[in-house]
Amino acid sequence: MPALVPASMPERSARMSTVVAGVRHFLLALQFFTRLPVTGRLARWVGYSPAMLRASAAHFPAVGAVVGAIGALVFALSGMLWPVAVAALLATIATVLVTGAFHEDGLADVADGLGGTQDRARALEIMRDSRIGAFGAIALVLALGLKLVLLATLGATGIAAACVALGAAHALSRLAPLAPMRWLPHVSGEAAKSKPLADAVDDRALVVAALWSVPAVALLAWVFGPPAALGALAAAALATLALMRWFRHRLGGFTGDCLGATQQVAELAIYLALAARWPA
Repeated sequence: MPALVPASMPERSARMSTVVAGVRHFLLALQFFTRLPVTGRLARWVGYSPAMLRASAAHFPAVGAVVGAIGALVFALSGMLWPVAVAALLATIATVLVTGAFHEDGLADVADGLGGTQDRARALEIMRDSRIGAFGAIALVLALGLKLVLLATLGATGIAAACVALGAAHALSRLAPLAPMRWLPHVSGEAAKSKPLADAVDDRALVVAALWSVPAVALLAWVFGPPAALGALAAAALATLALMRWFRHRLGGFTGDCLGATQQVAELAIYLALAARWPA
């Protein structure tokens, strides 16, 4: 049996640097996509550069897992005191507060832009406007209403099941925006806040993001069964592909708002798949 050769100092140093870089990229994603406090000395240690923000895309599902865990905790605690409908509402409020409605804002802007005009240039102009219009308001009301109904439906089958669905959906739905980032061109102006994410994510980032998603899939398979877990993944994938086709057709690519809309639609698709009453 050959003797085990310990790793050399340069190898250990390289591995440690990779781990530290991964932690910094995760914290940067947490800082950028949530309201959780990554400030002061911690923020200075994390640092910032456009390249780091692009690298942080690999950790989107991990950020979703944190947001989903907070929502699931609120759901579980609320479900002990009030009906599941109230728990669903409070959990949704918690996730919106944690993210600062970052993704919901993207959904509203996309609905306003693509619903308000057929002209590509005008649609992009509308999407850059911070004001919300009729299409955006309607999209938000319908999306949040559907989310509440689905979470309450899942909660009626068991609080634990709803908590797992909520946590897993937030993690897996943040894998979805990586698809347009990887395979569609960025079409916003130079000043767009999503500009650092405009360059296509590489295959390594996709692999890391997929690995972050494995625990969510395993939890869904454990609680709902493997067929339901695969169905949820398929629903999110189909919704993402449909949106990518729509974005390419209407805009010629994606904007930062498109990424938020993709996350929201993928999350709803997962809830719909888990709450569906499939015929025997």
